[in-house]
Amino acid sequence: MNDFVKYVGVLVLLIGVVILAVPAITGGMSNTILLAGLGVILVGYIGHIFINKKMS
Repeated sequence: MNDFVKYVGVLVLLIGVVILAVPAITGGMSNTILLAGLGVILVGYIGHIFINKKMS
């Protein structure tokens, strides 16, 4: 279980990338989608840092 918790931040980052990539491919970009993708990526990045500091 600890191995999975260690990579939750990275998985959230990848979800943010998918949020940005799908509309870019289909051509449906809007500011809301960009802000949502940015928010998810930032949460994943900060979460990854905090989780790894807490685990070690």
